[in-house]
Amino acid sequence: MGYPYFDDPSSSEGLHRRSLRGGAISVIAQGVSVVVQVVSTIVLARILLPEDFGLVAMVSAVTGFASIFVDLGTRDAVAQRGNVKEGEVSALHWITLAIGLAFTLITALGSPLIARFYEEPRVEYIAIALSSTFVLPALYFQQYALMRRALMFQTLALIDVGATLLATIVTIVLAYRGWGYWALVWKPVLTALFTALGVWFTCGWWPKRPTFTANVKELLGFGLNVTGFTLADYVARSVDRVALGYTAGPRQLGYYQNAFTVYDNALYVCFPLHNVATATLSKLRDDMAALRRAWSTALSSLTYFAAPAFAILAVAGQDLVVLLLGSKWQSAGTILSVIAIRGPAHVVERTLGWLHITAGRPERWRNWGVLNCIATLVALGCGLPFGALGVATAYAVLTSLLFIPALVYAGKPLGIRIGDILRTVGPQVVTALGTAAVGFLVRHTLLQGASPLVGLLALSTLCGALYLATMTFVFRETRPLTLAASLLRKRKVSLD
Repeated sequence: MGYPYFDDPSSSEGLHRRSLRGGAISVIAQGVSVVVQVVSTIVLARILLPEDFGLVAMVSAVTGFASIFVDLGTRDAVAQRGNVKEGEVSALHWITLAIGLAFTLITALGSPLIARFYEEPRVEYIAIALSSTFVLPALYFQQYALMRRALMFQTLALIDVGATLLATIVTIVLAYRGWGYWALVWKPVLTALFTALGVWFTCGWWPKRPTFTANVKELLGFGLNVTGFTLADYVARSVDRVALGYTAGPRQLGYYQNAFTVYDNALYVCFPLHNVATATLSKLRDDMAALRRAWSTALSSLTYFAAPAFAILAVAGQDLVVLLLGSKWQSAGTILSVIAIRGPAHVVERTLGWLHITAGRPERWRNWGVLNCIATLVALGCGLPFGALGVATAYAVLTSLLFIPALVYAGKPLGIRIGDILRTVGPQVVTALGTAAVGFLVRHTLLQGASPLVGLLALSTLCGALYLATMTFVFRETRPLTLAASLLRKRKVSLD
């Protein structure tokens, strides 16, 4: 039986339209997931203690690289490759499954060492439970990649949202029934399990006897370079949790973890676009001018909507955390306000993979990941003596310094220069930071002493209106609004 997953859809009609709709669907789905995550965080933060979140964060900082490392980057390789055969994808499936099983066993057997490192015996059994997050995703990685390849973003979005929602419901029920930190432990396990079930039931393709061809070797080589970046990037994103857990203990880490949970949920809205962008831009490599126009439109639109959200989060973060999570989480609100300043630049920096994968140069992505990891360790060393707030400040400064060089390096093989980048995202980032500055001034003068609800509503309205007015009347930038309106009206819109 033939499957559409192994055809090359680069010449399919309506590619631009399908990619635009795929991007919109992915963002909407991630937005729904963020809402679910935020609601669950609100509920769980009021039931559980900061220490509960800290205990799980200690272990997840060590085991959280499961999906990053186990697939060896082959999901991007399969989605990016013009031609791939069924036996080759089957080979990748069995390889990643074997790796997942191996890491599950290693983590479970090494759980006493993790507990000894933190001098916290409770994390041993948490590590054993979370070790399953290595093998469960390996069950569906290749099917997920094939569905990306076929541009089945709506189906994938439904699966992702459904798995997150079901796992969240179970987690909240367990928390209400007194399971404590174990409710948090089971959330990633159940999410992976439900995702696996959804992908397997909808994909229709089952792995066959593997065929180990030269193309498999090329796919693994491509994927290993992607893994090099993602592993270095994961170290950069998790070493702060390990360091704070070791030096400050689970309570302080709990504040830091929940501040970053709110921040990461906002940031992750743009992550599904990686799947859409790499699958679409890779099909435009024969027309570099069209590729650059599509990249510019996509990144400009993403930054247009994401940058002001982080400006509002920075200004009203303290009010938001106290209002939603309760006064016991006030320290997390201060951390969130600092780290959210990083957001406008961070959104742009997170898209560098679009260019590296599209250019077929994953080794450059790996090299940048290693450099960024080293810079992050230096920033962590500078901020750690000042606690969680110092680390958040150091990270915000680092991202602001590196996001333009990151895209310049990524765009070089595709002819994208610094001028292209500044024209594409400069107005949005500058306006968002200026809006945040005005918001902080108003907060500490006119709204000083206001209730959290009043502060949140007033600052959100002020920052949103100021950003929109500046972008419209100063920079004359309205195309993202036009694209969004046209998509809603279901008119034919081209990315170029």
